Amino acid sequence: MFDKLAEAVNTDHNLVLRGKTCSLTLLIGIDKDEYFIDIVSGEIINVATGQFLMRHWDLAIRASQATWSKFWQKYPEPGFHDIFAMNRFGHCKIEGNTKILLSHIRFIKDVVSKPRFLETGVSSNGKA
Repeated sequence: MFDKLAEAVNTDHNLVLRGKTCSLTLLIGIDKDEYFIDIVSGEIINVATGQFLMRHWDLAIRASQATWSKFWQKYPEPGFHDIFAMNRFGHCKIEGNTKILLSHIRFIKDVVSKPRFLETGVSSNGKA
């Protein structure tokens, strides 16, 4: 799924325009797997996966595979429809530079929820 995320975000002209002043490294944690998404001026320039020792990130959103599977459904259930709802109910953990998050809240929320609209999304066995 993350291999298609960059193309999906970068070809969405309105989303890139909304994030034109946003540059950060976003870490998406799925159980013990980590995905580092490098965003520059609203475009994803790189997605790296793995366990990197002391790799820099600006903002991290960590949750279980089950939580992300619910979040990335086309129509998620209440409590899994938004990263702040998931955080509020203890389904995910948001860490890092909250100034970046709050300054670019709509852009970041749209990037994180973009897999809902990908053909592949999360498979029925829960693997990204």
